[in-house]
This record gives sequence, structure tokens and C-alpha cells, in this order.
Amino acid sequence: QVQLVESGGGLVQAGGSLRLSCAASRNIFSISAMGWYRQAPGQQRELVARITSGGSTDYADSVRGRFTISRDNANNTVHLQMNSLKPEDTAVYYCKLFYRNDYWGQGTQVTVSS
Repeated sequence: QVQLVESGGGLVQAGGSLRLSCAASRNIFSISAMGWYRQAPGQQRELVARITSGGSTDYADSVRGRFTISRDNANNTVHLQMNSLKPEDTAVYYCKLFYRNDYWGQGTQVTVSS
């Protein structure tokens, strides 16, 4: 069993930045791929960024160049640095740990005002 705890969401103006964090309760984190997803009202959940245990990353086209995913294995934590935020980035953001049955965080709201 793995518990994921997210933090860092909030309200920000367009062009601003936020840093999301997701901490895992067990050190299985260090050998697991992690991802950030988001879901806007009326839309399907979509992959935003993903990072493997070895540090390789993938990004959605809509966020590439603006968002950066990173991991801190010593603290069992994954981060999503979000810069140059746009109103269309408004969504609930979820972190995911890929291992056997995938584990999800509770979600954190990000709202970007125009």
C-alpha cells in the first residue's frame, strides 16, 4: 500500500508560476515511474508529464517548455514546476505512481485567472 499526498495547488494569475509536490509514504517510489495528470471540468483526465525511475521525462504538447517534472528519491517526492501558466491550465492535478495497481493522489486544484 502506498499513500500519495499532494500539495502546492492554488490560485494564480496568467503568466505566474506554481510548484506542485507529491510525497509517497513508502520507498517503493524510488523504483517507480511517476506522472502528473489533470482533469478540467467536463473533460477527460489527461497526462501532463511523466518521469521514469531513471529520470527520463515526457510532456504533453500543451505544456512542453513551460512545465518541468522532477523527482527527489531521497524524500520520495515528485514535483511539477509550472511556469507561464495560462487559463487553460486550470484543472485538478493528480499525481500517479505506476506500480502493480496504480496509486493516485487525492488531487489538488490549480486555477489560473486571466
